[in-house]
Amino acid sequence: MILINLKMPIRPERVEEFIAVAQQYRADVTAEPGNVFFEWTRDLQDPNTFIATECFVNADAGAAHLGMAHVATFMEVGPDFVAAQPDIIYVDSEMISGWNPMGEIKPR
Repeated sequence: MILINLKMPIRPERVEEFIAVAQQYRADVTAEPGNVFFEWTRDLQDPNTFIATECFVNADAGAAHLGMAHVATFMEVGPDFVAAQPDIIYVDSEMISGWNPMGEIKPR
C-alpha cells in the first residue's frame, strides 16, 4: 500500500476558498479505483493548516492517481493557496493493509 500524509499551511485569507477546493479534490480522489481512503483534517493548534491522509492499494494505483486530471488541477491551483511549501510523508510498504484496531484504547 501507499500511504501519504500531506501537511498544507494555507493562507488565512484563502482558507474558506481552499475548503471548497479540498472537498472537491477529496471527492475526486476517493472515486479513483485504487484509492483506499482520503481524509482531510484541520490542525487543532493552527486552523490554517490542513492535513491530507490518503491511501492507495499499491504503487500502480499511486502512479495512476498522479496521472489524473483532478491531480493536475490541484497541483496547478495549490500554489495560490499555500502560505509555505507543504510537507509530505510518503510510505510504500507491503506491511500496510489499511486501518487496524488500536489496542491501547477501547470504549468503556
